[in-house]
Amino acid sequence: MGLHGDGGGPAGGRAARAGPRRSGGLRGGVAVFAAVAAVFTLTLPPSVPGGDSGELITAAHELGVAHPPGYPLFTLVAKLAIILFPFGSVAYRVNLLCGLFGAVAAALLFFTVFRLSGSYAGGILAAGVFSFSRLTWQWSIAAEVFSLNNLFVGLLMALTVHFEEATTAQERSKIAKIGAFCCGLSLCNQHTVVVYVLCIIPWILFRLLKEKELSLGSLLKLGLYLSAGLLPYVYLPISSYRHQARWTWGDQTTLPGFLTHFLREEYGTFSLAKSEIGSSMSEILLSQVTNMRTQLSFNIQALAVWANICLVRKDRQNSSLVWLFTGMFCIYSLFFAWRANLDISKPLFMGVMMTYEWYLPKMAKHLPGVKFPGNRWNPVEGILPSGMVTFNLYHFLEVNKLKETFVCIGIHEGDPTWKKNYSLWPWGSCDKLVSSEIVFDPEEWIKLTRNIYNWTEDYGRFAPSSWESVANEEMWQARMKTPFFIFNLAETASLPSNVKAQLYTHAYDLYKEIVYLRKEHPVNWHKNYAIACERMLRLRERGADPEVLLSETIRHFRLYTQKAQNDPQLADISVALKHLRKELRSLRNMKNG
Repeated sequence: MGLHGDGGGPAGGRAARAGPRRSGGLRGGVAVFAAVAAVFTLTLPPSVPGGDSGELITAAHELGVAHPPGYPLFTLVAKLAIILFPFGSVAYRVNLLCGLFGAVAAALLFFTVFRLSGSYAGGILAAGVFSFSRLTWQWSIAAEVFSLNNLFVGLLMALTVHFEEATTAQERSKIAKIGAFCCGLSLCNQHTVVVYVLCIIPWILFRLLKEKELSLGSLLKLGLYLSAGLLPYVYLPISSYRHQARWTWGDQTTLPGFLTHFLREEYGTFSLAKSEIGSSMSEILLSQVTNMRTQLSFNIQALAVWANICLVRKDRQNSSLVWLFTGMFCIYSLFFAWRANLDISKPLFMGVMMTYEWYLPKMAKHLPGVKFPGNRWNPVEGILPSGMVTFNLYHFLEVNKLKETFVCIGIHEGDPTWKKNYSLWPWGSCDKLVSSEIVFDPEEWIKLTRNIYNWTEDYGRFAPSSWESVANEEMWQARMKTPFFIFNLAETASLPSNVKAQLYTHAYDLYKEIVYLRKEHPVNWHKNYAIACERMLRLRERGADPEVLLSETIRHFRLYTQKAQNDPQLADISVALKHLRKELRSLRNMKNG
């Protein structure tokens, strides 16, 4: 009779491999965490980044409710970080927390790859390439939910590997329960993780069934553990009931209100945004491939494919996990492309808050000086079947007539009632709603608004796809709003010729000032300034040199045509340029003659 050690069977072989890998994986994971955390910490924004960061920071600071689905786990942990971290601004503390989440995600990815392959180099490469790709790095150091989502995906993958290496029914049961709880907890953050959860849960249940370890009782226990992970959602109705936060979204004090928020009904439950028109599935898939090619070199992508193939061929025991993780990635990409109903050519989408039924009842108490002539904004005034009184924008302005009212990021096009008795005058990046009874004085308004434009960021310094780039563009274009408004007034209003001449002159002077203020500025400034020069030519004002005005018109139209290749008026501008050059030659010939 032969004797053999405990490692002779398949389970014993797994245990023998897992032992050194487990301890080595933990040490390597700690080292990866420390390295990534150090880099992320050194590159943290000191204040509020772009995107939803401002809202999420405010919700955490005031213990309010963020936009659907509410992100209760992020809100509570961020509040804890704000209290415990003894340094930096509130925004910096939440940024730091997210950077640490990203570092943990990197460590978990290292842990997973190392446990699958036994290679330190492979684990470090995978964690490094993922963590320091542009998008991951960008969103791991900002107060956003993405790095926590990455952490949960990494955690679920690491637990799945740990489950596969388990050698006893007791160990598998323990890991399955922890995994079920983490699945529920992950759904308290970003709901896109549900795609990974729905891939992992059937796989775990199948493995338990195969080992004859799945019973009705154990299934119910796993369900309870998953439900326990969802407990942070209890925070939403508590916060809504307390009604203390100045910033909060929705009313979760009723079951329909809670489900509306939890299921993201205001955005579209299975859609990324409320928009009904978006890019096609094929366009988004192509964009994903293009971004992968941009973010990762061809060598890295080829190496990843080759490593997976080698691992499947070398280690049959772990091949099922490789296929599971590869399938998760592909299913997620397809699902995202199918349901991300966004026009990917447009970086931002904006909406109006006062249209939501819950907004005024929840927020009016935090605006004690503002009068609301009803319960909900609607262009058509009246009483809804529910008894709710609606009011339009004109009525709102009338009852708040003694207050200064400003509009930022545009005014809702669906309610033109304000035009009865109000006008929009430029005020920095916003506009001021002014009674039509007030006569516009250009000189006074120029003097009043001149010092509002104190933006210091260079034009074009941010990546075109970033929120910062959009904000920077808004602020630069705000500098042009006053001359544009004055010029448009001269073009459209029924005014005496001397008043029109005065307005054109003011617009010309302001355009000239901003165009020559900085070397780099929005390209449309060239076009607007050129048109203003051309109008000054028509006026033939005393003191205005026709040759200088013609030269300026030609120069800035030419600069515009060189930089704005997509303007449908380019052909007309080119024709105008030929005519203007001919006029300039004629003028110079007359002077020389």
